[in-house]
Parts: sequence; structure tokens; C-alpha cells
Amino acid sequence: MAAAAFGALLLSGTCTSAAQDRQAAAPTGGSGGPPSAEGSGGLPAAGESGGLSGAVACPGLDGFTCATLTVPLDHSGRAPGRLGLKVAMADNAKAPRGVLLFLTGGPGQPGVPYVARLRQKLAPVLKDYRLVMVDQRGTGGGALQCPDLQRQMGSSDLTPPTEQAVTDCATALGPDRRYYGTNDTVADLELLRRALGARKMTLDGVSYGTYTAERYALAHPGHVARLVLDSVVPQTGYDPMDRAALRAAPRVLTQACEAIACTTDPAADLAEVVDTYDNGVDVLDALTTWGFVDPDYRAMIEALHEAANGDPAPLRRLITGTRQGSAATAEELSQGLHAATLCLDGRYPWGRSDAPVAGRADALAKAAARLTPADYGPFDAATATGNGSMLSCLYWPSTPAPPLPSAHRRLPAVPVLLLGGDRDLSTPVEWLYDQKRLTPRARVVVVPGAAHSVQSRATSDVGREAVHDFLLGR
Repeated sequence: MAAAAFGALLLSGTCTSAAQDRQAAAPTGGSGGPPSAEGSGGLPAAGESGGLSGAVACPGLDGFTCATLTVPLDHSGRAPGRLGLKVAMADNAKAPRGVLLFLTGGPGQPGVPYVARLRQKLAPVLKDYRLVMVDQRGTGGGALQCPDLQRQMGSSDLTPPTEQAVTDCATALGPDRRYYGTNDTVADLELLRRALGARKMTLDGVSYGTYTAERYALAHPGHVARLVLDSVVPQTGYDPMDRAALRAAPRVLTQACEAIACTTDPAADLAEVVDTYDNGVDVLDALTTWGFVDPDYRAMIEALHEAANGDPAPLRRLITGTRQGSAATAEELSQGLHAATLCLDGRYPWGRSDAPVAGRADALAKAAARLTPADYGPFDAATATGNGSMLSCLYWPSTPAPPLPSAHRRLPAVPVLLLGGDRDLSTPVEWLYDQKRLTPRARVVVVPGAAHSVQSRATSDVGREAVHDFLLGR
């Protein structure tokens, strides 16, 4: 799952408590806000759970109002505390097709800082839709702060962190870390819908934003008009071993090589490099990040060939430079939130987040021993079991696991656009087709030569035009 929906972000960090951003008052009970008639009165008052407050013109964003959505820390009402989530809303509140809620990636990336960019990309549909973006809990100005983990991982999913950085982060967040799963964000979005007075919303998600959109649609099928899922993470969740990406790497590199008319065999070079230098995680991390920069992977293909022929220095420099370029502040992409969410949402060789820590390493070792080349392609078992997301959750303290939807449940029968790039290693197109099997009304658009976040990053207009046509019902 892409660590960043729109680009290499960067920065630093040790963990500080998220409690500093919380109001002391106890939340309301139930779902965090009273049920209300759509588009009518009866919405929570400003400052209450589910209410919007502090509305002002968004600085530098003509035609947008910024406000704070107040939500309970714990939607069950058992734990006290509230969170304030920043929201940016276009002023055309009576747009004929209603709210278009755009969800960014991560988990850990805010939404509001990207309004200006998305407004440009979605301009052809914004007379028909009211664009809304939100800083999801634990992101942006309310980012969970874990400085050491932030410094080590930046905006990457795959860079391996130290055990100390992970445990320091979880300790600093404390028991409240249990309230940062996707189900909590979904409940926040439902309060946002009520506060906006929208009967239904159209959701457009990128990367982890697709997973959030899917989970919202499963939880609130009657409140979804249509879905755009760009760079798809399937509703069944991401694979912590990243096996689809491991197997897809030769295909992606071969396609890229053909596009630039290279004279090498990058798939064979990749296999030779991993076998010779035992650096699969480093190579996969660099490859995945490089797709954000250049979906032709030109520099990676050249460096892999030199390394396969005995000179690893260019590849090492590229790996080092990629990691330096992936630095990100917690406000740009919170690794504390990233770890908390993935560990709560995920299924791992040891089970869920509530599994005892003591038995996890043995369970992971047994899972690694069962892997074969059919699972990991030109990489190895150490790559599948040693990436950053896997290790973060291996070290994460035991935390109550939230319920997850049934793995066989299908999305509601609303129009859904599944959009991807055939060169994406962050969310490989194989995941898109996994989701298609659970999507009754799917329209599939795979853009040749594109990598991650097709709407925002692809040089071709094919993906953006597909989104525009879909949103306008064409």
C-alpha cells in the first residue's frame, strides 16, 4: 500500500502522546453523534461529537471553507476524549451530484493540504460535485508523533525499523493506540456525512484511501452513490508479505525495459542481485519508491544490471538516495498512525493485533519456512518476512483487535471504477483484480505505463479522463 498517495514526502522523529490534541470533555454515547435527518436540522452542535465548528475561508483556497469536525476518540463511548479533524469543503453546497469525498493514502497522510492539487485534477467535474477532503484521525495537525520511527521509515512502507523505535512509539501512544484502526476512521466519515447534510456521498480514494472507501461502503451501503478506487488495496486487506509485488516486479521491469528500448534483461538482473547480495528488502523498497519518480524505472534498470555484473556501487547509491528522498514529517505522513492502523487492521502469520508478542517470531519463522519461489518470485523468504510493515507489527505490543468484515462480503451494487497503472509495485494491479471479484458493478481501467496514483501522477490523461467520465455518468 503506498506510503504516500501523491509523492515522496519527507522528515523526522520519538513518540509523543496524541492526548495533547484531545479535548477533556467526555464524548457522547452510542455512535458518537445523534442520528439526524439527512440535510435537515438536528445535527450535533459545533463542538459536540459529530459537529462542525470554527468555519472560516480556507487560506489560499478561494471557494473553500475550512472547519473542524469533532469526533469521539472511542465511538463506543466507553473511553473519554474527543478529536478535532480538519475538513475543507467547497462552497457549492448545492452541487447537483452532491458530495465528492476524496480520501488520501498511507495510512498516515492528511487530506486538506492536497485540496489545491486535487481541485485542478478534478476540475471538469467540480461544477457537479462538492469536493470535500479531511485530515483523518492521527494525521495532519493532529498527527501521531513517533520521531524515531518517523526518522527511520519516512514515507516508506517497507524500510525496516528497529524494534526499539516501534516499541517506543507504541508505549508513547499508550492504550489509545487501539482507536486508530480503519473502522474508527469509517465511523468518523459517517459523522462527517451527517454534518454535511448529505444523504449519499461519492467516494474517491487513492491507495489506502481505496481501502477506507471500501470499508465505508461495506459499513454504510445506503449512503454511497458511487466509488472511484485508484491504486487499489482490496477490501480483504493488504498482504503483509507483499507477495503480489514480489511476483510482479519482473513483469513491471520487463514492460519498462521494452518502453525505453533497453538492451538488458532486468528480470534476470533482479534475480541475480537478490541472490548475490541478499538485499531483497532494500531493492524492493527502492523499486517501489522509484515508481513514484519514474514509471520507466530507467535508473533502477541500469543499476540492477551493473550490480548483476559485479558493480553494486550504483545500486547502493540509488538505494541510499531513495531512502533519503523518502524522508517525511509526521504531519506529511505519520508513521505512528501508519503502524497503529496497519497493526489493528492486518492479519499476520501470528494472527491479529491481540496475539501475544512472545509467540510472534516463531509464527513468522514457520510461515517463512513454508514459502516457495511461487510465492516470492525472484526475491526470497527473507524479503517477504522482513519488510517494514511486517516488522512494525511484529514488534507492536498486543492491542485489542477490532472486528473486520467478512472476507467474502461484496461491495454494494453501486457503480465502481477500479483504476490502476500496470507499472505500480506499491499496489500492484493484481490487487485490483482481487477487488473486482467482490465488486458487482465494476468498471476496470488499467493505464499502460502508469504507476501509482493514476489520477494525480500519470503523465497520460487516460486515467483522469476515465475518472471524469465515470463521475459524470458517461
